[in-house]
Amino acid sequence: MIVLHDHELSSGCYKVRLLAGFLGLPLRRVNTRADIPVMEDEGLVLREVAAILVYLAGRYDTSRLWYALNSPGALEAVDQWLGFATRLSTSVGRARRRDALFAPADIEVCRTEAHASLRLMDEHLWFAEQEGHEWLCTPTHPTIADVACFPDVMLSEEGGVSRLAYPSVRRWTDRVKRLPKFQVMPGIFP
Repeated sequence: MIVLHDHELSSGCYKVRLLAGFLGLPLRRVNTRADIPVMEDEGLVLREVAAILVYLAGRYDTSRLWYALNSPGALEAVDQWLGFATRLSTSVGRARRRDALFAPADIEVCRTEAHASLRLMDEHLWFAEQEGHEWLCTPTHPTIADVACFPDVMLSEEGGVSRLAYPSVRRWTDRVKRLPKFQVMPGIFP
């Protein structure tokens, strides 16, 4: 069984739980606050969120859609948006950790970078919607890029970063929450 060293309030851990839920994978969760998320599977230990998501999708997704392995253009986009998820974590996520969890950070810098990231994401999604696309990287189905970006965006209000000015982002978050097997965490509801 896959073991996840986890903390309920960690957006990184939630990304792993969310994808595992979408894939129907059972997880044995070990509650901890140090060095998370860490995933163990059959002797393999992974410590980075993107690496865990790529591994789970590559190993367990029989549809080959979550990591877009059947579409080279989409696969490149997924990899780019996984990098963008890191940008969200260091801006939106850091603002949340500072306000909600009292982690040290320059809050004004975090919020400025967070709004810049949300503007970029909103613009991308708006243009995608004009082409009939609903997701970050593919027209008709979500990928691990959507999973990687979703939690920090949804938890942005906890860091004083409003999503009101980003209607395409809000429509996208609603689509993610309507996916079958969607799971909640504190601060994120269906």
